[in-house]
Amino acid sequence: LQECILSGIMSVNGKKVLHMDRNSYYGGESASITPLEDLYKRFNLPGTPPESMGRGRDWNVDLIPKFLMANGQLVKMLLYTEVTRYLDFKVIEGSFVYKGGKIYKVPSTEAEALASSLMGLFEKRRFRKFLVYVANFDENDPRTFEGVDPKKTTMRDVYKKFDLGQDVIDFTGHALALYRTDDYLDQPCQETINRIKLYSESLARYGKSPYLYPLYGLGELPQGFARLSAIYGGTYMLNKPIEEIVIENGKVVGVKSEGEVARCKQLICDPSYVSDRVTKVGQVIRVICILSHPIKNTNDANSCQIIIPQNQVNRKSDIYVCMISSAHNVAAQGKYIAIASTTVETADPEKEIKPALDLLEPIEQKFVSISDLFAPTDLGTESQIFISRTYD
Repeated sequence: LQECILSGIMSVNGKKVLHMDRNSYYGGESASITPLEDLYKRFNLPGTPPESMGRGRDWNVDLIPKFLMANGQLVKMLLYTEVTRYLDFKVIEGSFVYKGGKIYKVPSTEAEALASSLMGLFEKRRFRKFLVYVANFDENDPRTFEGVDPKKTTMRDVYKKFDLGQDVIDFTGHALALYRTDDYLDQPCQETINRIKLYSESLARYGKSPYLYPLYGLGELPQGFARLSAIYGGTYMLNKPIEEIVIENGKVVGVKSEGEVARCKQLICDPSYVSDRVTKVGQVIRVICILSHPIKNTNDANSCQIIIPQNQVNRKSDIYVCMISSAHNVAAQGKYIAIASTTVETADPEKEIKPALDLLEPIEQKFVSISDLFAPTDLGTESQIFISRTYD
């Protein structure tokens, strides 16, 4: 996806772009797999999907689950480049957070907040004061700071200022600011406040949740940007094996494929093409689950997100669940796809993700992947090889 966005934007800006992909489909790891038979093959499952799964063509299963913030950077890029012409979005019906073994709806209106059993009455008042502060906060207007220095005061101190308890801190940092660990607590508060603002503004746009999701799956995004690139003269080559990245005097000069060299001034790629220029920074486990029922206690939502904050399950990083269904043209009628994922912390990742899978039972079929995360070893200014990070 990152490479497709860049090839689209660079083509629009008049650069000459050649986009090569070793796969037969667009988007690499950001693709949605269709038909369902291909997903079984990809995960080396024996046999074919059972009849009960409906038509294989009705499925578009994301390899890496993501929702879009309605008011976020990616939506702005889609609007700016008019890639929205090729996409239709639906609002995700609800966001939930896990507390003490149960899931609670993240309040999306003031009425819901007052009725929510996530916090007690006095806590609600303090939380409301905090939200009003965040809404009025403007990093360019010191009058809105109330004695907080956005670049120095830590978020921990801001929570103290409003006297917020641990449960509310968990819920705010993990379900609103969407941090996956607690490292943010000791960092300057400006980013956290802006992230909560983004959540509130995104929520205000459509009301049910702050998240959008494309019909036919996330694989539509890289395809949309690829189309943009092609319209502006970019060249696309699928099924193109990369044999060698040609370097002269420490600088990239071309890419060799099937005996030919395409010459270039810059190269943008993901870590899988340049294993000698990246370093492993962790692992993620993702479990794709096919269900025949909506998730319990979500009010039968046909789409939702559930966040399990790390404190609730004695971990360092959160567990995420996202669920979509036939309502998004990604599954057969009456079927649901739930994808649970988290950062690997132990030698038994499947046990780490169990709290999420327990919420999804009964599970009809699951597909488990454990992926290494890579980051570039340098910025690429010398070599002119610019490498994206693996998706978290």
